[in-house]
Formats: sequence, structure tokens, C-alpha cells
Amino acid sequence: MFGKGYRSSAEWWSNNQNRFMTTSKRVQDRSKMKRVHDLEVVTEKWKIASKVLFLMELLKKEREMIMPVRSLDKFRAQISLPKPHRMSDFIRKSPKLFELYKDRWGVLWCGMTEQAEELVEEEDRILEEHQDKAAEYVTRFLMMSVDKRLRVDKIAHYRRDFALPNDFRTTWVHKYPQYFRLVRDNEDIEYLELVSWNPAWAITELEKKTMAFTDASAHTPGFLTLPFPLKFPPNYKKRVYKYRGALDHFQKRSYLSPYADARGLKAGAKEFDKRAVAIMHELLSFTVEKRLVTDHLTHFRQELVMPQKLMRLFLKHFGIFYVSERGKRFSVFLTEAYEGSELIEKCPLVIWKEKVQSLIGYRKKKKIETFTDMSDMEDSSLYESNSESESDSEEKSIHLEDSSHTDNSEMEIDEVFRAYEDSKTSLSYVIHKL
Repeated sequence: MFGKGYRSSAEWWSNNQNRFMTTSKRVQDRSKMKRVHDLEVVTEKWKIASKVLFLMELLKKEREMIMPVRSLDKFRAQISLPKPHRMSDFIRKSPKLFELYKDRWGVLWCGMTEQAEELVEEEDRILEEHQDKAAEYVTRFLMMSVDKRLRVDKIAHYRRDFALPNDFRTTWVHKYPQYFRLVRDNEDIEYLELVSWNPAWAITELEKKTMAFTDASAHTPGFLTLPFPLKFPPNYKKRVYKYRGALDHFQKRSYLSPYADARGLKAGAKEFDKRAVAIMHELLSFTVEKRLVTDHLTHFRQELVMPQKLMRLFLKHFGIFYVSERGKRFSVFLTEAYEGSELIEKCPLVIWKEKVQSLIGYRKKKKIETFTDMSDMEDSSLYESNSESESDSEEKSIHLEDSSHTDNSEMEIDEVFRAYEDSKTSLSYVIHKL
């Protein structure tokens, strides 16, 4: 219903892509005066926390929320844990969240502590309460797109940023048929497509903060003249004064609303650049932490009619955005949302993540408890870091398991889980013969 009379976004992009090419600058080459230490601290603070949250999510998907460490070893790349670092050593650094133990065959397992399990339940409650708001953000995302539809696999990159549930791709996309529906194209690619336009949702977050709407249901998106909030580091204020004329000119320039049809907008036009800023401002406003990984944003250049080189856009509009170069992937922040290194407004999910982060710590190496009838199988190599991977160190245990218990894999999991439950109230692990 929304594509009638329009060319496809792919065709439009193909005809205009040569005009999107701009000169880019490397993030690392920018002036040191433009570096915002507090926001770099934010990125650094969450580097370890994101790895721990990833492991918690993996365990959460398992039937009994436990996994062999050798299975977790396959996810080294996702948590950036290169060899010779050992997965068991990384897990052991958060004893308030994870527990390590051996089963009767000497296979090393990982589970969550009671405190971690309670946090997982709390997260589920928060996500459940946030579902309607998440549906609004996804709908507004669709409303900003050219064809009023987006690929599901691309939206999935924003699952954690928009606080979408784990079943986003399988179940959640069908829960709001009044807003959007799942469709497939001729190549069997899944898209989320807008069902109905909501005028009240075609109002940007910036408009809501600065303007009063008596009848939002009658709102029609068009040109805006709203200035963007700016925030610069203290040591950059003299330069801001130097370029104040150019800043004022940019702030007073009118631009097309992110929700207005942008098919006729030409790359290189003055309105084009400011509209791109408005779209990025809106998307970042939707996110839990008011920041996004920059490479995820590039996936939507065609659908949102954006410049080909988004990094140049972020660096050019320093003060509205800030790009952190910490880690392997760059992150872009909405500067107005932060006071120092703290979010000004923290949603329940951010508070929850801070609880998890507070439990990530270090301790002295501690011997892993083992089952009483297998105490002679303790291997000191489990507690020392070397070039040997978890899989290599458990080769003998795997062989024993495969040769003696191939027909009882389900029984083995049940036994291990019972031992895991017993371990919470006892110092020794015992498996009773069935």
C-alpha cells in the first residue's frame, strides 16, 4: 500500500550512488582535542560486560542452563578471546555469575549461580514490560524507510539495542499484526513490512522535547527547523566559538523530517546532509544506551537514503555525535544523552546491565570442585593458562564419554544437572546411580 507509484529503493540507489561518494577521514586522525574521555570510558567499561552477557545468553538457551566448557570454546571469536587465553579462566573471573564443575567422567561444565539465574529472570520481566515500546520503535523504523519495509536479518542486528526479546525472529514479529507483518520476496528473503501508518508516531523525539502537539493524530511530517542539542568537551570550547557562525548556519537550516518521503531528495543538497543527521539522531534516541555500533548503521544506507560514508557524517557533526574508536568496532554516541560517563536517563534494562556489571570481578585461582568418586581425575592444567585449548585439554575425557555412554546422553545431562543443583548447598558433587 505504500509502494504504489514509487520506484524500488534499490533502483533509486543505483541511479544516484555516484553522487553519494564523499571524502572520508579516519577516526584515528582526528584532533586529540575532539576526544571525549568520559565516553571512551563508557565503551571500555562495557567491553568485558558485553562478553559476560553473551555467555549468559548462551547458557540461557540451554535446557538446564548449563553447557560443557568445550562447547563454549567454539564462541571464542564472539567474545574476542584469542588463544592462549582459556575459556575456563575467563569464566572463573566472574564467580558471582558462573560456576565451573566436573561431571563423573571428568568433563568440565559451566552453569550460572543462583544470583545470575535471578538476574536472567529479572531481564525476562523487563523485556516483557518493554515489548510494546520496542514494537513502537520498530514500527517507526519502518516508517522512516523508503519502501516501508526492512529485512528481518538487518533489524536483528539491533535486537539488544532496541531491547527486543530473544525470540524476535521466530515469535515476536507475529505479535503485533496491527503494526507490521512478515513477508518474503521472490528470493525467499524475509522482510518486516509496515501495515498501517500512525501519524502520532511520525513525530521525532526532538520534536516531542521542543514542541507541543494538541492533536498528534493529525500530524503530517514535512520540513523542520529544529536545532540539534550540542555538547562539546571543555577543551574544545574555544574552537566552537571560532566556528560559531558555521554552526549557527547549520542549526537554522531547514531539513526534511525522517518520516517524510525522501525519494526526491538529491545527494549533495544542503537538506540531504541535515536530514541524515536527523535520521541518526532519531535511531540513536530509540536505543537503550543511546549508542550503536557504526557498522550496523551502514546496512541501512539504501533503505533510509543515507550518505555512503556515514563515518564522515558523524565526524563532521561532532557535538551531536561522538565516535569511540575503542575495540575492534567503532561506536557512535548521542552526546546529549550523557553527562560525563553516565546516561542522564537510564531505562530499567540499563540499570539491570549495571547490576550484572557490578558482579563481574576477579578472584584468586581456586581449585574446581569435582565429584567425590572421581577426585583422582583432577587436572592441574585446568587452572593454568597455556596454549592448549579447552577442547585439547579434555580429549581423554571426551573419549571416555563417547566410548562408554553413547546411548545415555540424555541421562548424562540429567545427572549433571542434579549434581549442579546439589552443589549449591554442598561443597562436594555427588551423582547417584539411577
